[in-house]
Amino acid sequence: MAGFILSNLTSLAQRILTTRAFGTSGEIDAFFAALRVPDLLFNLLAGGALASAFIPSFSALLAQGDRARSWRLASSVANLVALALAALSALAWLAAPWLVRHVLAPGFDFDQVQLTAALMRTLLSTAVVFGVSGLIMGILQAHQHFLLPALAPTVYWIGWILGVLVLAPKQGVQGLAWGVVLGAVLHLVIQFPGLRGRGARYHLRLGWGDPEMRQVIRLMGPRLIGVGVVQINFLVNTILASSQPQGSLTALALAFAVMTMPQVVIAQSIAIAALPTFSVQAAQGRWQELRETIAGTLRGVVFLSLPASAGLILLRTPITALLFERGAFDARSTELVAWALLWYAAGLLGHSLVEILSRAFYALQDTRTPVIVGALAMTLNVVFSLTLASLFRNAGLAPHGALALANSLATTLESGVLIAALRRRVPAMDMGSLAAGGAGAAAATAVMAGTLWLWLGISRSWGVAAQALGGVAIGGAVFWATALVLRVPEARRLPALLFRLRGRSTKRAG
Repeated sequence: MAGFILSNLTSLAQRILTTRAFGTSGEIDAFFAALRVPDLLFNLLAGGALASAFIPSFSALLAQGDRARSWRLASSVANLVALALAALSALAWLAAPWLVRHVLAPGFDFDQVQLTAALMRTLLSTAVVFGVSGLIMGILQAHQHFLLPALAPTVYWIGWILGVLVLAPKQGVQGLAWGVVLGAVLHLVIQFPGLRGRGARYHLRLGWGDPEMRQVIRLMGPRLIGVGVVQINFLVNTILASSQPQGSLTALALAFAVMTMPQVVIAQSIAIAALPTFSVQAAQGRWQELRETIAGTLRGVVFLSLPASAGLILLRTPITALLFERGAFDARSTELVAWALLWYAAGLLGHSLVEILSRAFYALQDTRTPVIVGALAMTLNVVFSLTLASLFRNAGLAPHGALALANSLATTLESGVLIAALRRRVPAMDMGSLAAGGAGAAAATAVMAGTLWLWLGISRSWGVAAQALGGVAIGGAVFWATALVLRVPEARRLPALLFRLRGRSTKRAG
């Protein structure tokens, strides 16, 4: 979690520098559109699909003590992913102008199409690099080594920052793209030291006949469909935003990034650390421990996500202005981002729950259930996007907010269905304690929200820094104090955990 906090701070720095340099201009819209294709390729073949299929299989071999077979499996998967991503990236490079004009951003004018195609060709190499880096990340996480994988995003953002500060002044937005390529290489290289002492051995093979490789491919199949539906949804949003007022695409990207900052720290970091534990408990048949681990993890995520969601909704404008309003990023840009953040923040709890719930199914080597549920949810997302955009436009509201709201609605429905499915998949799950903890967290969040509403009225003339920073401090203190008064267990457990970790660190230092 500490590594993800550092990553979020670095990401925040790059967002501030990027928006100062480019604002919400057509140039940066083209950059975010171009980034969509390499992101799509990576996520399809080497993102969540690979992790959900590879880590449980690799962890099971490690639990059996068969390191030789585990490294043969890792080599086979790495070779297959690298070859597939290289081939698809080459095809996308050749078809870049056509993809932008007819698929990715049909609302762009001729100059934007040409710029987006050029940027895409620069960025496509990152898909292959991230594919290999993602696999190494999974290997280290399966060995319960989380530090270097957690630091990898930080060095990626450092590459992005170098692109903004060093390359962009001379090369414009193309320099930013080369900074992203540098960041991807750093993301890979920083993880190499973690492989030392773990018996790592590379094999030049694809391993089609190995049962473990067939198992990974079998598990990846349904997950690929689910990831594909999610990426299609992002693509639909890009297409719709490209025909909306200039800056809409960048506003959605920035608002989603702000929303995911707490989601990454609260849920993604916990989910990544929990997956190997879930997998080993399931592989060894320790069902009671698995139930307790899942339930406790969900309670902690609900406890932290609810106040974060309410805080982002209420403080969205001062937070956006504090983070980004400088240079080319003006008051209109703040308004665009804050409007999208309002609707994205409403789905923070759903996004956080899905992170944990989906990994619980992956640990059970059930990729089909979360894929089916996710595919249905993302299909609804597309329907909601098309319907709500029209409703927002007719009501005189900025239509890009509808795309954010559609995402939140679909993800919230997805989390509810996954909870119901998990109760059937793992009988005797203690959902009563989850509901009780959620009720306590909701009550504390309501008190916090009322306090923040009063704070915004009092501090209206004090400036965005006082509003945002003061609101975060006061809101956090009020929420935690209220949760303690209401005797919500997580309000005491988290500080106790931090004190235990601090005590261990002190002992090591001594």
